[in-house]
Amino acid sequence: MKAIQLTNGFGFEELTMTELDKPTPGPKEVLICMRAASLNYRDLVVLGGLMPIEVKFPFIPLSDGAGEIVAIGQGVTRFQVGQRVAGNFQQRFIGGNPRPGVLEESLGGPLNGVAAEYVVLHEDGVVPIPDHLTYEEASTLPIAALTAWSMLIEYGGLQAGDTVLLQGTGGVSIFGLQFSLMTGARVIITSSSNDKLERAKALGAWQTINYSEVPDWDKAALELTGGVDHVLDVGGAATMGKSINALRTGGTVSMVGFLSGLTISEYDVSSILHKAATVRGSQVGNRDHFEKMNRAIAHHRLHPVIDRVFPLERIGEAIALLAEGKQYFGKIVVQI
Repeated sequence: MKAIQLTNGFGFEELTMTELDKPTPGPKEVLICMRAASLNYRDLVVLGGLMPIEVKFPFIPLSDGAGEIVAIGQGVTRFQVGQRVAGNFQQRFIGGNPRPGVLEESLGGPLNGVAAEYVVLHEDGVVPIPDHLTYEEASTLPIAALTAWSMLIEYGGLQAGDTVLLQGTGGVSIFGLQFSLMTGARVIITSSSNDKLERAKALGAWQTINYSEVPDWDKAALELTGGVDHVLDVGGAATMGKSINALRTGGTVSMVGFLSGLTISEYDVSSILHKAATVRGSQVGNRDHFEKMNRAIAHHRLHPVIDRVFPLERIGEAIALLAEGKQYFGKIVVQI
């Protein structure tokens, strides 16, 4: 089978197309013929050697993918050959709250990922995908969709009439827009691109803010609403303070990304106290959340937003596009 690997170490230049033996599923395992994978910012960090995890080389990257089960091992009860599935990002995070060790069971680092024609996973780490989605669409669900769903719906308790502030137009934010609208919430979305803001409006955003033209986007959000109920913060260090400032009293900031860095120096915590704010970190979500989300996606016939699709042989171009950061809307997908 064909697979993409980091052969000897980290770095985009280390990515190579290799030929490997097709794996065989063991007890309680399923063999998946992968059809598509989607890219996340996390993949860039892992490929660059910047994620504080240990991987064994040669290493297969990418966390998110979807495909068809073509063989099952002894004792498998949850699936049959022919079912369309996706892997759960954290393989043994089945239900309940985040726990120690969850991140050590993650696909695409430290576990091998899905950038291969065939992948073996334990049946507990696999979920069925909605029938109406293509494999390309379904490949976007494990991290981006589940992060937005878990933070807004499962942990955030999003309700009709709430206001959600979303940063940028990447995968998590666009899923956040779609799920918010699904529940009857209003959405404010930020971007430095007026073209992207118009696309967000076409998807149903209530208000938009160009943060290049309005650097104090938090104050603009306050003026629009008196304080928002939820913020999905993808920026990290550079946006945390403004995200909290944009909240209503008792509002919630979900930290789901770190595009601007991880370290906040000399931060004044009084704003958290003054707002009685909840600040929640994300570990994506468990399998129960994934299955519930897929039922909602199927019921509402929701379609993920895909910017571009690349063949596996051009994965380098796909990663370069992701690294540019501002040149895509929604998700970038690789066909396998």
